[in-house]
Amino acid sequence: MNNIDIKSLYGLKYNPFLPNIPEEALYTLPGSEMFEVRIRSMAGQGGFALITGEPGLGKSKTLHKMACCLEKIPDLAVGVMQRPQSRLGDFYRELGELFNVALSPANRYGGFKALREHWIHHCRSTLFKPVLLIDEAQHVSDECLTELRILQSHQFDSQNLLFTILCGDNRLPERFRSPELLPLGSRIGPRLVLEPLTPDQLQDYLHFALDQAGNSRLMSEGLIRTLAGHAANNLRILNQMAAELLNTAAVKELPKIDEALFFQLFSPSRSRPKRDE
Repeated sequence: MNNIDIKSLYGLKYNPFLPNIPEEALYTLPGSEMFEVRIRSMAGQGGFALITGEPGLGKSKTLHKMACCLEKIPDLAVGVMQRPQSRLGDFYRELGELFNVALSPANRYGGFKALREHWIHHCRSTLFKPVLLIDEAQHVSDECLTELRILQSHQFDSQNLLFTILCGDNRLPERFRSPELLPLGSRIGPRLVLEPLTPDQLQDYLHFALDQAGNSRLMSEGLIRTLAGHAANNLRILNQMAAELLNTAAVKELPKIDEALFFQLFSPSRSRPKRDE
């Protein structure tokens, strides 16, 4: 059953368990509130910030929420890097496109100079530092990270021309302990380390997601508790199970989703091969 049928059947504004949820449905993870406040203040200072955590804990959605928040600040330039694994030449090309600076691939020093001049002008005219957001930052090469550190440093490292938020898994902070990246690691300011969510926190998330989508009674309380208890403290796993439940319930045209359907779909005995008599 397609997404439109599901929305129509259950009175949903959107499917709350798919990645493409609207801005208002982005959940504020426990512990991230003060980080968001610090990020807004850093738009005037620049530097580096870091979001890390294990896969599936909501890093990318947290970065998305930060982007939506920063984009509402008048005159603030926000660029989101799409290809963090690029080599240095393509890394410069993408920076040029993000900040509307024409760069020549054959003149890297010219690109370095043009980007810095553009950022200096932006800082002086808006009193804000341009913002660069890099998701999956564990894939950015040491060479590009080092270049970025030097690129945004101004007047003997007394000023920042850019505010960069790096977001990645737990390999990223480990890399900052290496001799090559230690100078960058020592410059990182606000840090948000996402932790696995407790079952109670996962239940809060489900209530928020369903309420924002327009049908807070779609799932029984028993199912919400069961889902939260079987999601391995992981938001991605929770959403994947909930999405499968919603799709199956729609196919069966069930008026409400309860724990009986959960055990029908996810019970270990369901996938266990039958023994020979």
